[in-house]
Amino acid sequence: MDHPLIDLINARIREAEENGAFDNLPGAGKPLPPEPDPENALLNRLAKENGAEPEFVTLSRELRKLR
Repeated sequence: MDHPLIDLINARIREAEENGAFDNLPGAGKPLPPEPDPENALLNRLAKENGAEPEFVTLSRELRKLR
């Protein structure tokens, strides 16, 4: 058994589902947009601004040139 408040919240959500409150919501059936990675946001921004890329991408590009 969860905390009584959790049980109440779950009951209300169940009622809303049964009454169709979640039917026809915008974006229903579509994937959620990706969330930015807050832990690496600065690192990702700096890498993007400076044209950095993973080594495997660089090596893959070089291999394609050599073929």
